[in-house]
Order: sequence, then structure tokens, then C-alpha cells
Amino acid sequence: MNQITVLSGKGGTGKTTITACFAALSSNSVFADCDVDASNLHLLLNPRITETIEFKGLKLAEIDPLKCTECGRCVELCKFNAISNFEVDSIHCEGCMVCVVNCPVEAIEFKDRVCGYAYFSETDFGPMAHARLTPGMENSGKLVSLVRQNAKKMAEVNGKDLVLIDGSPGIGCPVIASIANVNAALVVVEPTLSGIHDLKRAIDLLRHFETLPYVVVNKYDINEENTSDIDDFCTEERIVNLGHVPFDSEVTKSMVAGQPIVVFKPDSPAALAIRKIWKRLLAQLES
Repeated sequence: MNQITVLSGKGGTGKTTITACFAALSSNSVFADCDVDASNLHLLLNPRITETIEFKGLKLAEIDPLKCTECGRCVELCKFNAISNFEVDSIHCEGCMVCVVNCPVEAIEFKDRVCGYAYFSETDFGPMAHARLTPGMENSGKLVSLVRQNAKKMAEVNGKDLVLIDGSPGIGCPVIASIANVNAALVVVEPTLSGIHDLKRAIDLLRHFETLPYVVVNKYDINEENTSDIDDFCTEERIVNLGHVPFDSEVTKSMVAGQPIVVFKPDSPAALAIRKIWKRLLAQLES
């Protein structure tokens, strides 16, 4: 089973747009939206949820009023000001356990709390695993790992040979969780100075974790000089550049319609370019 993660150095480069198109073009794949902090692959694939799982990440301190003597030790030690009137504020509590360990009468328990939800779904193009992290919650990397586990299970059950992963932008913990043990990662970059900078950071991350990188330049024609610099960088670093996608106003219309551009308008310039890139990616996986 092959696993491919689509990444970007920053948000808004077209990563999810291209992933959705790959999903529509694939014939034997499972899709995983691992951008759990701000997931939006569902906007283009329109999944029908078949199963929901609670995600319990951080724990929350809870004071038992029957045991509490209101000595004030927990209030004194809490550095996050999460305890008021001997009740724990779930927003401010960081789950550090200082109050639990230091309570003289053991009146504070450490309980699991629901930090989000993971979903098993079906789409018109195949099975999909995705999730939603509750705003303000942490452990997004752990939730990414859960989504990937769910996607792998769906692939095994349904006999699929490819898992397409829509990763998070940037180089943080969720990205690291989304590239662990994948066959390759595809970095989508725009031809801007910040885009080139973020591309290099993403490539450094992939090489650190010994992950094979590919590159796609989206909206290459908005600055062909920068596109040429990206091509030169890929040549110098021996990175396979799978192709260029032109700026195409039809892409925005397809997003408003809630469809991948290869479905919404398959003969548009962007759709034709993405089809070629998909074929090149499959050829690379088979080589």
C-alpha cells in the first residue's frame, strides 16, 4: 500500500484543491484529511459520515466538592489561573497535573476530555477519513495519527492500494505526523518569494525524516521568473518537479460549486495540467 502526503509551506497555495483533484482522478484510493486544525477537504469531496469517534487528547482536572477542604493549595500552585471558587476552568486548564499531585486530600481527579471528533466517511470517489479538532484544543499531531490509522484500516478493508493524505501547511507537529512512514510527499508551492522560502523549509523537513519529495508549482504564470527559480532549485537539489498548474479563474468557481476542478470543468487549463501531474505521480510511484 502506497501513502502520499500533499503538503505546502504555508496555507492557501492550492494544496487541498490539488488533493481533491487527485481523489477525483484516482480509482483505487482512500483519502485522509490530516489538516485537522482547519480541515476543508470535505468542502470539495462532500463526505457522507458513516461513523464518528470521540477524540480524547488532553486531560482536565476536576475538583470533588465532597472531598475538597478549600485549603487553597491548588489555587496557589496553578500558574494558569484555571481554578476559581474551587472549580476548574476547562479553557484555562493546561492539564499539567500540579493541582492533582499536590492536593493534600486527593480531592482532584484527572479526567479525559473530548478534544474533537474523527470520522469515517464515504464520498463519490472513495472512502475518506477526516477529523475536527475543537478550537483551542491541542494534540493535533495525535489526532492526525488517528486519522491516518483510520485511513489505513479503510484501505485494508476495502482493498485499496493508495492512501492520499491532505497534510497541514507549515513544518510543525501535525505535518511531521502526516509524513511519518509515507512513500513520498508532494509539496505545492506558489511562485512568490515567501513561497520559495517555505518550499525550502518543507524540503529540509522532508529530508530530515528521509521522505522522498516531489514539487508542483501552482499558478506558475503569476510570476514566471520565480517559477524559473523554483525549477532551478529542484534541478540543483535533484527533486522531481511534477509540473506547473496555470492560474485559472474556473478553480474559484469550482470551489464555490463544491467540486474538484477536474469534475467541475475537466477541459479547463488547470484541470488539464493537474491530470498530467497525476499521471506523472503514478508513474513515479510505479518506477
